[in-house]
Amino acid sequence: MKVVEEDLPTGFVGRSPRIVQLRGQIERLGVRRSPVLIQGESGTGKEVAARSLYNVAPRGQFVPIDCGSLVGSMMESELFGHVRGAFTGAVDSKRGLIELANGGTAFFDEIGELPLELQVKLLRVLQEQEIRPLGSLQRIKIDVRLVAATNRDLQREVAAGRFREDLFHRLNVVRLTLPPLRERKEDIPLLIERFLSLANGRFILSHQAIEAIMEYDWPGNIRELMNCLERMMSFNSGPLLHFADLPTGVSTPTGAHAVNGHVAAAATGARPGPVATGVLPAQSIVPLRELEKRAIRHALQHTHGDRTTSALMLGIGRTTLYRKLKEYELD
Repeated sequence: MKVVEEDLPTGFVGRSPRIVQLRGQIERLGVRRSPVLIQGESGTGKEVAARSLYNVAPRGQFVPIDCGSLVGSMMESELFGHVRGAFTGAVDSKRGLIELANGGTAFFDEIGELPLELQVKLLRVLQEQEIRPLGSLQRIKIDVRLVAATNRDLQREVAAGRFREDLFHRLNVVRLTLPPLRERKEDIPLLIERFLSLANGRFILSHQAIEAIMEYDWPGNIRELMNCLERMMSFNSGPLLHFADLPTGVSTPTGAHAVNGHVAAAATGARPGPVATGVLPAQSIVPLRELEKRAIRHALQHTHGDRTTSALMLGIGRTTLYRKLKEYELD
């Protein structure tokens, strides 16, 4: 099975009806400048969807803004910029992220994390298409397409008083809903092949490992699947990745489907495969933090430092990768 170019025009691999529909929506919306709200669980590819919208008809810059990382007193300056002398330490003027996106697209990742006081200011950007840098009396006209993403139910956030209703309606002009991986399992083999080919192309999965992967519900979605494959490659020199290489949560049998492979084999009359519990000896268990660092380091080495491609391989957004590079001091 081979991933062909027609699978990749909008960044989403798969042939399931939900993904075919999503690609069509992205291609139609990509040529417009209306705000788009992308909703989906963590790990479903919200930044991939946002970049795909931009890539249909590139214009200006694509500027990702991680709302979860906007903390402290400098949030407003990060978004809207500041002029010299606006506050202690402001020795020079600085353009904000929204102004950097002028003429292009500003992507607000996890918009539900944005504090209420900044939601008011963002509403004005949408209504008036202008910003006022911190400490300035002048307003700057801008032309920015705003794409926002969230894993929250913003209507519930509005009802709870944590998100402004007027901003929600401004953002919710067009909504894209990304399906969780458990609702498009037919795409998993293509996703696996795509990731392994990006990694180095020499790894393949055993039949038993693929069966276990197809059974699992992947609550962390594509990101969890990519991390799972990266972990398997870290522990196995290849080329065949086995059932026993799977993380315990994925390889733990559920019901009578695969009790070490013998129940399924007996039902079909096939010879049972070797017993594989998927449980690693205690001395081989590596902390998740270390596994994540290894995966990031491996991806950057493989892509020669290309962070966009590394983020795609890891199944995370580029802003998430930047945050983790800083957290693990890998930058």
